[in-house]
Amino acid sequence: MESRLDYFGHPLAGKVLKHINSANKAVADSTLPAATQELVKIRASQINGCGFCTDMHTKDAAHAGETVQRLHLVAAWREATVFTDAERSALEITEQGTWIADAAGGVTDEAWARAAEHFDEEQLVALISLIAVINAYNRINVINQQPAGGYRPGQFG
Repeated sequence: MESRLDYFGHPLAGKVLKHINSANKAVADSTLPAATQELVKIRASQINGCGFCTDMHTKDAAHAGETVQRLHLVAAWREATVFTDAERSALEITEQGTWIADAAGGVTDEAWARAAEHFDEEQLVALISLIAVINAYNRINVINQQPAGGYRPGQFG
């Protein structure tokens, strides 16, 4: 599989990605736990069918010390006992925020309340922002049919 065009090498894409990457850096530097951030990126990428981002974030998470068991269970987090209540609430918000077009009311008040039990206001802002950012990356890669499998941890700095 080849990408439809060299998106990452195009000057306009570079300008666009500069801003998306800046938003991603702000979230990465927030107090939202790094492990939670990777789980959110993985789950949204799975939902959106973004092989490139799923490859990247599972490899980055493993490189950062995430266990293989937890990585294998992200898609089945509801039945898995390996995630904390905070991580579970973040994954729930991720699903509802990613499937927003399919969820008549978007993120439910119940899901929000569960997340608010575990995260402070800065972390909730970071969570919302991260879901928006990873969905943007997913859409770019899926539309462009960016191939997956060749990512190396830290490849993009």
